[in-house]
Amino acid sequence: MSNLIAFHTSNEKEAGCDEAGRGCLAGPVVAAAVILSANFDHEYLNDSKKLTANRRMLLRELIMEHSITFGIGMASVEEIDTINILNASFLAMHRAIDALSFTPEILLIDGNRFTKYQSVKHHCIISGDAIYRSIAAASILAKTERDLLMKQLDNDFSCYNWKQNKGYPTIEHRKMIAENGISTHHRKTFNMGLQLKVDFI
Repeated sequence: MSNLIAFHTSNEKEAGCDEAGRGCLAGPVVAAAVILSANFDHEYLNDSKKLTANRRMLLRELIMEHSITFGIGMASVEEIDTINILNASFLAMHRAIDALSFTPEILLIDGNRFTKYQSVKHHCIISGDAIYRSIAAASILAKTERDLLMKQLDNDFSCYNWKQNKGYPTIEHRKMIAENGISTHHRKTFNMGLQLKVDFI
């Protein structure tokens, strides 16, 4: 079993929330909200960044199967460029919560900031995905959902190798941007760290 905490408040319906893709140069930001059953645990359950891709995918299936309810939401590149990445992350989380089959009584948010969702109480917890099971589960769903999406986008934009770098600002990704320009899936308000061509593909 993991060493993560099951609940912040055990007598209320509690959803963990996290996002993936905030630091990327391309693609949407994706969020997940998860209400786990009281007895769900797994030895691999942890912050998604600490897991291998294979373990994330294994846990993705288990979380989807054994959660009471889960929701996934995203904010598009256009929304990121319009309202900024922080607000787009909150928007994606709100959409993930909207996708739950019922509204939780408490939200556990990974990080130190959040825009209130309706009248629901929330707690912001720095590194919460390494502390609470529900936030760890949300981090895994958000990360795997976004990885699958970036692999799909790579089918039409293979010159950026998104199936490997997932849109993150790797040296290779920046080099490919310098050589090919930016695509319609790149965040135009982000500093690519290079003198970019302005043509779109």
